[in-house]
Amino acid sequence: MKYIIVGKNMEVTPSLDSAIRDKLGKLDKYFADEAEVHVTLRVDKGRHKAEVTIPVKGTVIHCEQVSKDMYESIDLVEEIIERQLRKYRKKLIGRHQGASGFKREYLERNDPEDDEIRIVRRKQFDVKPMYPEDACVQMELLGHSFYVFRNAETDEINVVYRRKDGAYGMIEPE
Repeated sequence: MKYIIVGKNMEVTPSLDSAIRDKLGKLDKYFADEAEVHVTLRVDKGRHKAEVTIPVKGTVIHCEQVSKDMYESIDLVEEIIERQLRKYRKKLIGRHQGASGFKREYLERNDPEDDEIRIVRRKQFDVKPMYPEDACVQMELLGHSFYVFRNAETDEINVVYRRKDGAYGMIEPE
């Protein structure tokens, strides 16, 4: 794999460069030799963010993690990408979608630990008309990270959610 490592608001030291190549080098078993790994390291207000993007024909594998230590963020990113790849492999094989960017051994391997997407619980509830601000309050009262509701203004189904920065976001249909 080819590494493109960039530091924003910080310098990428040789030890950080080495840590990235060592940790993300574990992903070599998945990708073809010509695969590019774009790594962006950023420090902002004491938060150390590692962002990894791997463009592969037909898709982009992306992960970003924030912690108090850059080395910890790099470790977290690698673990999550590896988990994503185990889940994604079945889709690659099933659809033959963009599989050319991956190593043949990875695609043909039969892993018993493949994480299947399983829906283990279904929930039904009345979707009551309410304003987005009321939906945010209801979400907080329930202790959830998102809340589905019928928007009283538009009569459409919307979702409000808590963003990483503590603010709220809303998803609505076009």
